[in-house]
Amino acid sequence: MSVVLVTGGSRGIGAATCVLAAERGHDVVFGYTSDSAAADAVTERVRSLGRAAVAVRGDVAVERDVEALFDAAGELGPLTGVVNNAGITGNSPGRLDEQSAATVRRVLEVNVTGVFLCCRAAVRRMSTRYGGAGGAIVNVTSTAARLGSAGEWVHYAASKAAVETMSFGLAREVAREGVRVNVVAPGSVRTDLHAAAGMPDRPERMAALTPAGRVGEPGEIAEAIIWLLGAGASYATGSVLTVSGGL
Repeated sequence: MSVVLVTGGSRGIGAATCVLAAERGHDVVFGYTSDSAAADAVTERVRSLGRAAVAVRGDVAVERDVEALFDAAGELGPLTGVVNNAGITGNSPGRLDEQSAATVRRVLEVNVTGVFLCCRAAVRRMSTRYGGAGGAIVNVTSTAARLGSAGEWVHYAASKAAVETMSFGLAREVAREGVRVNVVAPGSVRTDLHAAAGMPDRPERMAALTPAGRVGEPGEIAEAIIWLLGAGASYATGSVLTVSGGL
């Protein structure tokens, strides 16, 4: 039996990934921070597809919360895939010199330290070095890592670039231990991240800048994530798959 763990699984790309994983035959454990109603909805959707689902409330920047999430996955069966999707912008768009140290610190704690903690927990459970049977890690970043997100979220872009560098290095460390590590870098996607940051019109603005003429949908990003988790991507590790409509 295959178990996939998803952080930030109650909404947006994370929720779409949970549902698609279930459709492809995986049981799902996902983390979320506060919206219990949204988490319940994802759990019900996964179960309606005939797969087991467990939602665990916690903060990926807190070590004990990460361990609790991975322990819950272990109770379902062998962990075969981990999707590090949880991330925040700080909800304060603006120039770098307008950001508070507290905002930047929190973004780095969630987006970088949180991914580190989850990757470490994943390797300790999946790597043959620790007696595991192998598996795959997909870290969700952003085209902002390459483009910089000037005038909006330079600190967020920097955090995503750090995750990509972490992924490259980790992929090399564990490649001979049965663990693949890859990155999916979405462009602008239609989620509630934009409204939460006070920019509900951002998807429409970004659509005008995107060669495809539109923003992405969460399910389109989930397809890329699930592919990288699967056997079809067996020779892919240390890669960045950009899903951005050409931006």
